[in-house]
Amino acid sequence: MSIPEAAVAAFTEAYGTEPAGLWAAPGRVNLIGEHTDYNDGFVLPFALPQRTVAAAGPSPDGTWSVCSTLAPEPVTFGVTEPGEVTGWGAYVAGVVWALQDAGFEVPPARIALASDVPLGSGLSSSAALESAVLTALIDLGGLDVPLERRPAIAQRAENVYVGAPTGILDQSASIRCQEGQALFLDCRSYQIEQIPFDLAGQGLAILVINSNAPHQHVDGEYGARRKSCEAAAEALGVKALRDVAVADLDRAMDRLGDEVLQRRARHIITENQRVLDTVELLRAGRVRDIGPLLTASHASMRDDFEITVDQVDTAVEAALAAGAYGARMTGGGFGGCVLALIDADRADATATAVADAYAKKNFTAPTSWVATAGPGAGRL
Repeated sequence: MSIPEAAVAAFTEAYGTEPAGLWAAPGRVNLIGEHTDYNDGFVLPFALPQRTVAAAGPSPDGTWSVCSTLAPEPVTFGVTEPGEVTGWGAYVAGVVWALQDAGFEVPPARIALASDVPLGSGLSSSAALESAVLTALIDLGGLDVPLERRPAIAQRAENVYVGAPTGILDQSASIRCQEGQALFLDCRSYQIEQIPFDLAGQGLAILVINSNAPHQHVDGEYGARRKSCEAAAEALGVKALRDVAVADLDRAMDRLGDEVLQRRARHIITENQRVLDTVELLRAGRVRDIGPLLTASHASMRDDFEITVDQVDTAVEAALAAGAYGARMTGGGFGGCVLALIDADRADATATAVADAYAKKNFTAPTSWVATAGPGAGRL
């Protein structure tokens, strides 16, 4: 059964009727630019073919109700405030609340969710859920919510209602990405540019490797990194670390003094430059040449930002040893996925090399697949 069919079946079983429509939003892979989003910096994600589908229709009793193929018992709620709905249902209640808080009259609705975005893998299953629900509610209510406003509403649901201090990257990718493109996003101005990302045309592929070391953003480590970045920016007298150029890195390190703040700031400052360099190479059609930037990004996350774990480091090292042009962890860290830029005909060999390296360390076996840049949220 396909994911849309599963969503329809869940809706029919839970509510005894057919949905008014289907809406979908994808997970994402961040090609490069990790933890730069909440530092007003630059990111370069692309949308995955894996997606969350929301089957939705009007609610007859003025409430909102949601079920999932993973949790078929519906969660039902009325008008709520942050914290009143908990668990996975909070992501849906958060979207309703954020739309209402932005001044929109949200239509009462019944929703059933199905998804093939891997959970807890750093591929932004939560943003896919939020974006699918947001798109469904906007269409059901005929709400005039400009596309460029939607990511911030979904982000507010996660930040304020759910309590996860994520930046704007995930929701922007899920909502605004286009097929065959990477999304170059300025997280301060929200200005975007679609960057051609033609891998197949150059005989290349992105292999995504799920480390099967799950992560969670709400566990404190993500928030601790964000606080360190804010402290470093304040110490340097800038609004955000995005405002420090690589040319001023040595001077910034001298001013910070504190070794931990130095490492955290160095990652953000250099990572922003790596995003800009990657965009320039892609504009020029030099896809292979972004490989060293991907690998340098991983080293920076490992050594300066300290957000990798042994499983993802092992996957990166094994992929590079198998001939990848570059490899890095993608996502918030402390587990999740690795991406590797490879020749298209090396996918199986690279995946096998990573699996063998895992077996030698008695890790839970990884799972791998080739990712292509898919479309953003919309009605099916």
